[in-house]
Amino acid sequence: GAEQGEGGSLVGLQRKELYELKDKGYLFDDAREVVAICEGKIADFFGAPYCALTDCCSHAIFLSLQYLRAVGAIEKYDEIVIPKHTYVSVPMQIIHSELHVLFIDYPWQGSYKLLPTRIRDAAVTWKRDSYNAGELMCLSFQIKKVIPTGRMGAVLTDSKEAYDWIKLASYDGRDLNTPYDSPEHVKMIGWHYYATPEDAARTILLMDKITKEGDYMGSEDYPDVSLMIKDL
Repeated sequence: GAEQGEGGSLVGLQRKELYELKDKGYLFDDAREVVAICEGKIADFFGAPYCALTDCCSHAIFLSLQYLRAVGAIEKYDEIVIPKHTYVSVPMQIIHSELHVLFIDYPWQGSYKLLPTRIRDAAVTWKRDSYNAGELMCLSFQIKKVIPTGRMGAVLTDSKEAYDWIKLASYDGRDLNTPYDSPEHVKMIGWHYYATPEDAARTILLMDKITKEGDYMGSEDYPDVSLMIKDL
């Protein structure tokens, strides 16, 4: 099979998207640069200063919760309020973060906040310049979404600190600017939640083709997930 060389250089590729980017004039020497290109493209679309890619929206929400815990904005066993009509992984990420879920019945379209935090679940929205200052806005690129990458997520933020923390956490706590065998390479106990260069490349190609925008889906499109997990 194809593999990447030292530092993510192009030494044969598993999927064609990286070659397609080259053919379309995108310039990069290291496959990991494609992730940064994709982050910039998404940030510009939404009007956010920073975009941190993850492997899915569920993990974008989880890492956002972990960041808020790390900086003391929320604490273990705090109560997080979400609509009961949503995707089932959202309360699961809250529970995995050692927080309590409070379900309430209220309508939403396109996105909603995990109260009282500044995290916004925007998995079903794709709207230009819709980023709200101060928020951690979580996006989805699942196959049914407007940009159907297949499996990828992102966190939009206006905080360089939040961006750096989420990027570090998503790469197993690894500082990619230090040598792999350096004792300083791992900065924290993180998670294996990063987006691949190939998925980033596919996202760029799709964004160049797809022009529709809007808030797609809302509370009426989801079952009452509070009933699904109440006895688990």
